Amino acid sequence: MMQNVHLAPETDEDDLYSGYNDYNPTYDTEELENDTGFQQAVRTSHGRRPPVTAKIPSTAVTRPIATGYGSKTSLMSSMGRLMTGAIQDGVTRPMTAVRAAGFTKAALRGSAFDPLGQSRGPAPPLETKNEDSPEEKIRQLEKKVNELVEESCIANSCGDLKLALEKAKDAGRKERVLVRQREQLTTPENINLDLTYSVLFNLASQYSANEMYAEALNTYQVIVKNKMFSNSGRLKVNMGNIYLKQRNYSKAIKFYRMALDQIPSVHKEMRIKIMQNIGVTFIKTGQYSDAINSFEHIMSMAPNLKAGFNLILSYFAIGDREKMKKAFQKLIAVPLEIDDDDKYISPTDDPHTNLVIEAIKNDHLRQMERERKAMAEKYIMTAAKLIAPVIETSFAVGYDWCVEVVKASQYVELANDLEINKAITYLRQKDFNQAVDTLKMFEKKDSRVKSAAATNLSFLYYLENEFAQASSYADLAVNSDRYNPSALTNKGNTVFANADYEKAAEFYKEALRNDSSCTEALYNIGLTYKKLNRLDEALECFLKLHAILRNSAQVLYQIANIHELMEDPNQAIEWLMQLISVVPTDSKALSKLGELYDSEGDKSQAFQYYYESYRYFPSNIEVIEWLGAYYIDTQFCEKAIQYFERASLIQPTQVKWQLMVASCFRRSGNYQKALDTYKDIHRKFPENVDCLRFLVRLCTDIGLKEVQEYATKLKRLEKMKEIREQRIKSGRDGSGTSRGKREGSAGSDASYVDPLGPQIERPKTAAKKRIEEDDFADEELGDDLLPE
Repeated sequence: MMQNVHLAPETDEDDLYSGYNDYNPTYDTEELENDTGFQQAVRTSHGRRPPVTAKIPSTAVTRPIATGYGSKTSLMSSMGRLMTGAIQDGVTRPMTAVRAAGFTKAALRGSAFDPLGQSRGPAPPLETKNEDSPEEKIRQLEKKVNELVEESCIANSCGDLKLALEKAKDAGRKERVLVRQREQLTTPENINLDLTYSVLFNLASQYSANEMYAEALNTYQVIVKNKMFSNSGRLKVNMGNIYLKQRNYSKAIKFYRMALDQIPSVHKEMRIKIMQNIGVTFIKTGQYSDAINSFEHIMSMAPNLKAGFNLILSYFAIGDREKMKKAFQKLIAVPLEIDDDDKYISPTDDPHTNLVIEAIKNDHLRQMERERKAMAEKYIMTAAKLIAPVIETSFAVGYDWCVEVVKASQYVELANDLEINKAITYLRQKDFNQAVDTLKMFEKKDSRVKSAAATNLSFLYYLENEFAQASSYADLAVNSDRYNPSALTNKGNTVFANADYEKAAEFYKEALRNDSSCTEALYNIGLTYKKLNRLDEALECFLKLHAILRNSAQVLYQIANIHELMEDPNQAIEWLMQLISVVPTDSKALSKLGELYDSEGDKSQAFQYYYESYRYFPSNIEVIEWLGAYYIDTQFCEKAIQYFERASLIQPTQVKWQLMVASCFRRSGNYQKALDTYKDIHRKFPENVDCLRFLVRLCTDIGLKEVQEYATKLKRLEKMKEIREQRIKSGRDGSGTSRGKREGSAGSDASYVDPLGPQIERPKTAAKKRIEEDDFADEELGDDLLPE
């Protein structure tokens, strides 16, 4: 049986794990049935020996068996077999084949084999956090206060000022609770002053943002008066800003100066900004000398564009010409501190360098540089336009001085813009010849300036109806700068004036392709489509324009007019209602609304808008005519008299208005007043047949002696009228034409002949028909007096 026992090697010369996986037949339980010795021992008492225990070494071993641990103790099983895993002194002897797995001889000296430390048991659980402890409650409350302050700031940045204020107030309430709890547990020195400061400062800022200035000032006072807050004096600047918004300029200056005293001189930039605020406040109070002192100090210490511009305004207010010039020169000399455009031009063909340049051409820094440059140009141009008319004997000489100063500075390109502004100033003074001469000087300049000057010249000639010159300069502007939308729009206008609408539309489209925000081109192309009767396209253009110019009265009127042309009065009324909400005093829009409601049969609404139109513009004959006819229809002839009297004042040569006045007197039963009115009409228009007819009828009814005189005049006029008609008829028969002429109506005693061709008769409204047909149709006079 010893052949099945594998002894551990004494040295580590061979592989440490050799023989570890070899099969040992001793532990083969499947072959026990075929083992004669084992079966004999089971059936009999063969091989029985005294039991062997783990603590008492067996003495039945015939010879000692060496192990890898040097032990000479031998153990036998009940069958006399050797046991390699016996227990000795309570310690399991390791398998001899796994010596390198970490077993040492210390295992035989009474220590258990536990390389993973499993005998120590599981690690103790983590100590649970006691959320009910006061310290933990304070910590959680402080965290909540910080979160509320952050949420308030985020809401303010998103524009939700009301929510920001609510969060700030909630943070203030919780912070006060936090302070009380800390005072109960710890000493006052352990209070978090930074948190208190941030909560109060945020609350004051939110009060100010919501225009609750009294609450904001009270909160700032709490911070400023607390000596424990460091640098709280700077917040007096914010208090000064609030007083400035409230137009309490004296207190604003006081707090600005207090803040300036508490800010150390090392913070130069902040001190400069506060001094600039002081100067602006002095300007608002009219104390220009004090403002000049502040701005002069700024320009000597750290010159900037805003201070320089304000200094020019201050000198302009006191009328000091020489100081204005010096201040303008200082403004021109302010450094922009931006890179040159050459930086964004690639010097080589290196693809990596080109990619970097393309990336920085329009980054945020480049955009900031453009904004700063645009702001500088705006200040310089505004200052030049302001001081040019006053620094010299004439504005032209002043402009020339400004141009020379600009040419000698870093803003050379602004000189041409100043020259164009000079021409525009001539236009404002109605000196068109000087404006044209000034603009013609740019014909030999570079393309951009030449295009701008030619565009203005084209517009000037267009206003003077010199379309040939306007077209010529429009061509020059387009050729100088094909991408100038204003030049293309002017060219389209000149073509539109010649009734070539298709070609005009092409120029307007090209202007829109170059600049999609050119509202003039979009408006004009809408008018062009309207002329071409392409109403759907015209409506689309004006709707786009309405999305850009929300409150443009012209755009709203065009949309309403197109709906009217498309026979959609409801939509036209809706857009006109929007129009009068923008310009409620536009009499034309109000009268158009009245006309639409009249066509829809809504007389009450029509009267309302016609009356409003008459109230704002009482000289519109059509409105007066409609209102007079409305009162006649409603049997209120007395009220119609005032409208026809006003119409007779506006058109004194039109007899129909005076006849309508007399008719209203007659209808209201005031025959004497009617008779006097007819007599007055007869004196002014002695050949009016209709007036004589009424005089004859009234004198007959009243029984006056003048009836014979008026009857004689009436017969004479009727005879003359008959003779005239016969002559006209004979003349027409001789020319091969036979047309009847209808004379005399309530409107006039002579018909209008259009010298350019036949006149198109427009359909008359119900009101106008009522005036013309109802003038003499009175039951009291009989049907024989109706007009022919």
